[in-house]
Amino acid sequence: MEDFKKEFPLTQHYTYLNTASCGLFSRSLVAWRQEQDKKLMEGGSIFRDTHKQHIREIRTGLARFFSTSEETIALVPNFSIGMNTLLDGLPAGSKILLLEGDYPSIIWPAEFRNFKVCYARIDSNLEQNIEEALAAHNPDVFAFSMVQYISGIMMDMEFLNRIKAYHPKLLLIADGTQFLGTTNFSFSESPVDIIGASSYKWLLSGYGNALFMIKPEAHHRFSLKTIGFNSADASFGRRDEIGFVGKMEPGHLDTLNFGSLGESVTYLEKLGMDKVEEYLNDLICTAKAEFVKRDLLDEAVVDRKKHSTIFNIKGGQELFDRLKAENVICSLRGKGIRVSFHFYNTREDLDKLLKIIDG
Repeated sequence: MEDFKKEFPLTQHYTYLNTASCGLFSRSLVAWRQEQDKKLMEGGSIFRDTHKQHIREIRTGLARFFSTSEETIALVPNFSIGMNTLLDGLPAGSKILLLEGDYPSIIWPAEFRNFKVCYARIDSNLEQNIEEALAAHNPDVFAFSMVQYISGIMMDMEFLNRIKAYHPKLLLIADGTQFLGTTNFSFSESPVDIIGASSYKWLLSGYGNALFMIKPEAHHRFSLKTIGFNSADASFGRRDEIGFVGKMEPGHLDTLNFGSLGESVTYLEKLGMDKVEEYLNDLICTAKAEFVKRDLLDEAVVDRKKHSTIFNIKGGQELFDRLKAENVICSLRGKGIRVSFHFYNTREDLDKLLKIIDG
């Protein structure tokens, strides 16, 4: 991969291993955002009158990037709002399978509604635990993170294909916030029925924008209750013709925030997601091998064949403070220290981390 220090200037001064918390803005994206604000300042509604075409272009770009159709894509402010909107549309009494310790914006919306909730444990036998829970509870929905935000444990796509084949009526709802932007993902070819993601992490798009992709065959499982003038494309006569995605988008959409997502996806396309995925896989494999040598990883992570871009290494406040003093940016999460690698990270970043750990 190329040298990204100029495009992502924070990396010139810090060893940034914290994309799992907040992805970086590029210089080119900031320049684009400043130009958009200038146009709004100078043009007001004249500029805003172009927003419909802009949103269509953003949706087209996302559909191309994720290998899906434009009709499957809903633009929402963040994952949590989208998830709550969807669950409000599920029938009361639906049975939902969750993973213990998964991200709260998956767990809490399910637990706070009138659903029957069951759980599978996240450990070295994750897939077996899920299969046993499916057999024991026969849920209607399985909601889960593609990548666990604390441990970095990643769901096996082949496993999802298998359970979808054995349980064709099982609705698979995935949180892709720690996943999309790290791999060449095709929604149309995946077994997942719905995947959503806030875009401020690996998609490098800042806050206030997220997307959900919903396969048409899943629409009948929901009776969405959200609605607004934007749902009807600002037409009074279309109120009773609103489609599924329209009900996910009840209010006016911000072209600055969603435009940032569109610009970032275009940037990732130019880099080539195949190249990004290959680069990250190499860096991750090297990092995991080094962490295993030092006994820094939980057994559940060590035993898995494929891992994500996130690691939780053993260590507490003392190590965290040493890393911070050396301008290594990471996060205290769970029982350890979470480090995460994106394409702007290098082997030198990993080497610096290991040198500090080794003392």
